[in-house]
Amino acid sequence: MTSKQVKKSIILLTGAIFCLCVGTAFAAATSGIAAVAGNVTANLSNIAKLIVAAAYVAGFGFMVAAILKFKAHKDNPTQIALSVPVAYLFIGAALIFIPAVFKSTGLTLFATTSGAGSVSGQVTFK
Repeated sequence: MTSKQVKKSIILLTGAIFCLCVGTAFAAATSGIAAVAGNVTANLSNIAKLIVAAAYVAGFGFMVAAILKFKAHKDNPTQIALSVPVAYLFIGAALIFIPAVFKSTGLTLFATTSGAGSVSGQVTFK
């Protein structure tokens, strides 16, 4: 993908998320600040789940790209620098561990173990 295609896909994804949030906000009949706050809270949990799912998919994509770049480096070391697959590998690992970062950051910010800092619906690996 070229950088122009990546920019277009990011803009398209951002627009789709914005339309989804705005559409659900206007679809609900809100009659007070409490109802608005409830809608925002419900939408934020769904957006957090979307971010985690996209991070998993992108993380595994970067891992596969790293493997392919390692193979390309092995075939032609002068064409592909070794730093490229290593960077892809670290980026993929960071994206895969985003749910753990969400949970620990939430527990750090809210200083409780009641689950306020975790993304609901996510299973942590043990």
